[in-house]
Amino acid sequence: MVCALAAAIAIVAAPIPRGYGDEPPTREEAVQAMHRAVAFFRDQASAGGGYVFRLSDDLSLREGEGKVGDSTAWIEPPATPAVGLAYLNAYRLTNDPILLDAARKTATALINGQLVSGGWGEQIEFAPRDRARYAYRVDSMEVGKRRNTSTLDDNKTQSSLRFLMQLDSTLEFRDAKLHEAARFGLDRVLTAQYRNGAWPQRFDGPNDQTEVPVVKASFPEQSPKTFPKQKYDSFYTLNDNTHCDTIATMLEAWDTYQDPRYKEAAIRGGDFLLLAQLPQPQPGWAQQYDYQMHPVWARKFEPPSISGGESQGAMQMLLHLYRRTGDKRYLQAVRTALPYFNRSLREDGRLPRFLELQTNRPLYLTRDYAVTYNDNDLPTHYSFVVKARLDSIEKELNRLESLPPDQLWRPGKRKSPKMSDALAKAASQRIDSLDQRGAWVEKGKLKTHAQTPGGRIISSATFIKNLNVLAEYVAAANR
Repeated sequence: MVCALAAAIAIVAAPIPRGYGDEPPTREEAVQAMHRAVAFFRDQASAGGGYVFRLSDDLSLREGEGKVGDSTAWIEPPATPAVGLAYLNAYRLTNDPILLDAARKTATALINGQLVSGGWGEQIEFAPRDRARYAYRVDSMEVGKRRNTSTLDDNKTQSSLRFLMQLDSTLEFRDAKLHEAARFGLDRVLTAQYRNGAWPQRFDGPNDQTEVPVVKASFPEQSPKTFPKQKYDSFYTLNDNTHCDTIATMLEAWDTYQDPRYKEAAIRGGDFLLLAQLPQPQPGWAQQYDYQMHPVWARKFEPPSISGGESQGAMQMLLHLYRRTGDKRYLQAVRTALPYFNRSLREDGRLPRFLELQTNRPLYLTRDYAVTYNDNDLPTHYSFVVKARLDSIEKELNRLESLPPDQLWRPGKRKSPKMSDALAKAASQRIDSLDQRGAWVEKGKLKTHAQTPGGRIISSATFIKNLNVLAEYVAAANR
């Protein structure tokens, strides 16, 4: 019986060969494949219109950062907002109403998961018993004992708002419910910003810090080498690009709605990056700061330090802010930081994620989470060494310094895909690899489950990439 069931699943999951040899697919074949893939993912892989990171091939197991059931959607990309944006981008390439309908269903899922605080947490629950624990604003604006913490960590609230904004713009602001949800969320992010321009990692209401002075970052007199187990979610946070993602969201909000408050918030966010740059001889940025603007611990594997990872994101955002504002202070901060980071490169050409305050020695952690100077016993769930992007940052810095002010910023135009042998080959591969259900299945393991049925998974990240290929092919074939 088990063998028969496995054989049946294998037959259903088997790709359907096109059987056309080396001939490129027709436009109709690509459209049909795109429709099948969207129908499967929308109807079989979603929960309430939202999505997760990965599912088992037989759809029995699902996961985001943790295990979830079939009535839970995840927020962090490549989950719900990323899939929604993939639908929307594909629609903008093809004008196919099926894609717009899928994007709108995803937006509805996000609206149903928006908290009273204005943003999103890690997940959206759709089962009534689970929903009752969260302060979803569509259910009631009374918070009571319900969870109401919005998070900016890992691009959760930011990516949700950017998708809703882009869909709002595409629909010419005619969907009142969508428009209100986007503006409500953006306005709550505004009130969560501290007066020095920083944002916390998480928020459940406005941040009023009138008694905290606006000061530049400095080195603490002592920096503990052991994890203090303190709460850090209200600290000023650059960790995982949180701050820069929020600035980018405010700039996009300004472009979308022409509301000067969003521009002012983005500029204040940039000014915080100037405040957060540590002084010589280590003019870089930390992952998070306390209210005295000292680098501090976050999680047990994130010690106070200069961050080779987040600092590069800060420099790239400062260059982008210069393009938008022409403020040369942003360029000077990058020009000051680059020589320091070039001196801090490892022998392998990469940057340590953590550089010790004052000594500049690379910091690592052991698998038991003890701070060390050696990289021979690292935990495997975190990147303690990061790729250096210093050359590209310096190249962009030099380019911007040579541009006249009136050429700094030109709004990007969406490019129309061009047909090529490479695009045709990629589209053919995506069509051929669809199974009879319309699923793209690949070898892999679910990270949060002990076993993965059949050793095969369905991935939101793969769906996003493959949908984009087919949409580009259809758009190119239309020309």
